[in-house]
Amino acid sequence: MNPPVRMCVRCCLITPDPVLVSEVHQGSGPGFNVYACPECAPHFPPVPDVLHLLAPGWRER
Repeated sequence: MNPPVRMCVRCCLITPDPVLVSEVHQGSGPGFNVYACPECAPHFPPVPDVLHLLAPGWRER
């Protein structure tokens, strides 16, 4: 199996060690993931956990 190779969204270099920095959701059709190289990844905020985005009342259910 080939290792994942992605282009960094910040510096546009191809990296063999991609870091997920964003998930793009779309209203119709599949979404996509956005990757960065390990050097650029700290410049992005952490990807939020879906459960933390829910209203506080929903988490207790």
